[in-house]
Amino acid sequence: MTFDLSQVALIGLCYLLLLFGIAYITERGWIPEAVTSHPITYILSLGIFASAWAFYGVIDLAFQYGYGALAYYIGTGALFLFAPVALAPLAELARRHQVHSLADLLVFRYHSHSVGALTTLCMLCGILPLMALQIQAIADTMHILTVSGNPALPLQGTGLTFKDLMALCYCAILAFFTISFGANRDQHRGLITAMAFESLIKVCAIGLVAVFGVFDGLEGLDQWLLDHPENLALLHSPIHTDSAHTLLLVFVATAVTMPHIFHLGLAENPLMRNSHTVTWAFSLFLLLMALPIFPILWAGTELSVPLPPQYYTLGIPILFNSPGLTLLAFIGGLSAATGAMVVISLALSTMVMNHWLLPSLKLRTRTDLYSQLIWLRRILIATIFLGAYLLYWILDNRFSLAHLAMTAFIETLQFLPATFAIVFWSKGNRRGVIAGLAVGTSVWAIGLLLPMLTGLEFVPLPFNDWTIPVGIEYWSQVTLISISLNTLCFVLISLATTQTEDEQYSADVCAADELSHPVRQALDVHSAAEFKHRLAKPLGKVTASREVDIALKELSLGIDERRPYALRRLRDQIEGNLSSLMGIHVASEIMDKYIPHVVAETHNTVDINLIESRLSEYREHLTGMAAELNTLRLYHRKTLEELPMAVCSLGRDMEVLMWNRAMAELTGIPSGDVTGSYLEDIPEPWCSLLIDFSQSNEPHFYRREIELDNRPHWISLHKANIEGTITAGVYDQVMLLEDVTETQLLEQELVHSERLASVGRLAAGVAHEIGNPITGIACLAQNLKYDSTDPAEVLETAEQILSQTDRVGRIVQSLVSFSHAGHASKTEFEAVSLRDCANEAIHLLSLQKDKNQVLFCNDIPKTAIIAGDAQRMIQVFINLLSNARDASPEQGRVMLESNEDEDSVTVFVTDEGHGIPPELIERILEPFFTTKEPGEGTGLGLAMVYSIIEDHSGHMDIISPADTVHNRGARFEITLPRHLDSFMDA
Repeated sequence: MTFDLSQVALIGLCYLLLLFGIAYITERGWIPEAVTSHPITYILSLGIFASAWAFYGVIDLAFQYGYGALAYYIGTGALFLFAPVALAPLAELARRHQVHSLADLLVFRYHSHSVGALTTLCMLCGILPLMALQIQAIADTMHILTVSGNPALPLQGTGLTFKDLMALCYCAILAFFTISFGANRDQHRGLITAMAFESLIKVCAIGLVAVFGVFDGLEGLDQWLLDHPENLALLHSPIHTDSAHTLLLVFVATAVTMPHIFHLGLAENPLMRNSHTVTWAFSLFLLLMALPIFPILWAGTELSVPLPPQYYTLGIPILFNSPGLTLLAFIGGLSAATGAMVVISLALSTMVMNHWLLPSLKLRTRTDLYSQLIWLRRILIATIFLGAYLLYWILDNRFSLAHLAMTAFIETLQFLPATFAIVFWSKGNRRGVIAGLAVGTSVWAIGLLLPMLTGLEFVPLPFNDWTIPVGIEYWSQVTLISISLNTLCFVLISLATTQTEDEQYSADVCAADELSHPVRQALDVHSAAEFKHRLAKPLGKVTASREVDIALKELSLGIDERRPYALRRLRDQIEGNLSSLMGIHVASEIMDKYIPHVVAETHNTVDINLIESRLSEYREHLTGMAAELNTLRLYHRKTLEELPMAVCSLGRDMEVLMWNRAMAELTGIPSGDVTGSYLEDIPEPWCSLLIDFSQSNEPHFYRREIELDNRPHWISLHKANIEGTITAGVYDQVMLLEDVTETQLLEQELVHSERLASVGRLAAGVAHEIGNPITGIACLAQNLKYDSTDPAEVLETAEQILSQTDRVGRIVQSLVSFSHAGHASKTEFEAVSLRDCANEAIHLLSLQKDKNQVLFCNDIPKTAIIAGDAQRMIQVFINLLSNARDASPEQGRVMLESNEDEDSVTVFVTDEGHGIPPELIERILEPFFTTKEPGEGTGLGLAMVYSIIEDHSGHMDIISPADTVHNRGARFEITLPRHLDSFMDA
């Protein structure tokens, strides 16, 4: 049974156009997103794993190795079965850093452009045979369908045959499709949907041809196996038994190291983030693809298909005289080859452009950078297709599909040690990778590639006459030797050499326990707008502006953003986007040069905001102890967030790490606007208040006055230091803020009430003092009226009247001044003479004639000048001297003395009373506590003194007994900040 060439070509072209159409309408958004984003779509898109090799060549593998052929599916399935451990970390790195190829991932981990360039070279050498395999399979199957009724293949072709022309046309059509739907920078939703469709075709084609085309269903297959038990026996005793165990080693790495599977499976596939779905879904898909292998092999044996086992899939329906099944099998093979070719060419073009061309080319930044990159990628895609075709033409059908596949897979196996170390071995470095990959690839090239290209059969050893046999027949030995030497060189050289700081940082970022190493780095950029200005030089103004805007939109940030944490996220996002555009090496070079990380004042500072962000992302995937710890973390964080007291935490570099709800209500600054900012960037008056407190050695600030809404407010602040988790001796800070405005206002009212109470207590003495001069004035006035005729005597009497009147005025003025509240803020503090304040207090107390009469000795020098409020300091002396007078015996002495230094003045008030019992010293400062008889005192005097001293940034100590020899007296020591201007004048 033969087909007309035009029919086969038309069917193949129609199928490719169908793929084009699916990709096109997906890109246009005509297919619902529920379909294109469904997990089944992404699982099916991974079917590129089953290229023409899996559709045709794996049958030949089963013929040679029996059940060993299942290693192709078991190896990859096992890797996906452990996806949460083996693949999910790589997928997360690819997503977070916009890594689109294995070369980019290795460059990111080992921080070396040489690693990327060498990886690209080795990948090209290894994957071109796989692409030649796809071309050979399509050319051969078209040749089988169209040449003659006896579908036997010539072993060799000469020159550019008609079959070669068909292969060339196929490559040209595929290149056009790939350029049309894969050359841009966006995630290829249309490509993913098309690959899912072609995977569905493969599964249907293989299953229908094998089971229902020959054996009339599963029951017929069971009966045939019972009649021919030798076919089952051959699976247990394959032709090549010595190499079967090596197959599993070769195929286990394909899910990670093959560029097309990495590209679509890790870089383009968001389902990898939900690795639990991938674990079972893709493994089930592989099982479905593996089921028809042995039925096809048995069917070919039953029908005695006159073709190599690799083409039993197509030969069976031909001999069965079923045009429909034949075309379905052909379309299945075409689908398998097409999917692999498209994605492989995309992956290779990305690697070549990012690691060979862009590092050496200088793109014109004044023109559209995007169009330049797209055209460059298009040229590379066409070149790669041409290179694959030339290799196919050079090999000239001299090797089976299995041989070509094994050659490719063994080379990609060389990337396994370096890839494994990305997550699981942080000591690996670039020298070890380069050495191991170079040695392993050299062994592969000498043992397999050169014999394939030149027909070489033996390699002579230097310095002797011995030779080593090489060629595809020795693939098992070449595999073991190459991967062993590769791994050995990688490990030994990595251990013998040291990592750079950049390598160490990348290793920590890539490590499986990465969340334990989120070190906060600083930037010298202060706004999002500055990013555009910095990047305009390497990218051009238009491209720089667009890239910054894209990153801001993805992060939901504004162009006026200034928070350090947000700017760090913006830098990472821009670098990731540029990585997808031009490769991670070029992107990191641009960002490191124009927006570098600066050396922080404090090293190894943990990025708490990054930890919170990552844990929020991972929260749904945490299990066991990790989930319980996260629940505990959330509970404690919720406790802090809902605490009715304002709380904020600061990093050592003054970055705000937490700002709870009460803090937001107190300051009027939302948490989202301040978290991640430097303290100096928050609005006043909070900026100055918090910075002063953070830099102070004092653990508490009591009643600091600030102005909010044109009204005074008083805030008490408390802080504690928290030692860092990475480096001992590095401390973060936690601050608690308490609004004590109402308490302060109440205390001021109490002070004023106490002041008025003092006025009342002084009233009797004032009346007595005023009465004497008033009586004198009356007598003088009478004398002036009746007795005086001498003008000189009249003048003297008038002067006496004025003197007595001044005395009355001074007494009244002292009383009035003392009754004033004196509410000056710290910013209004003036120079106050403590000696004058003490004299004024002594004068007022001397008016109380009904109290103990004691001798006040004011030895405070005139140089004792502080910054404060004079009226409130008079209140301090009134209360202290009044208590000292009441405690002293009649005609006792109350001493007022002081000591001074550059920064402060200390005043001592000492009496000769009985002293204060030790058990009462702590209580006498409590409001309303008094030892006097009812009606003698309010119990607010010393409490007010303590409050006033605190408001003046001073402190008070009480010593009792003051005279230890006679065990009597009490001393109050008050230390206040000195008025610096007065000190300089002195």
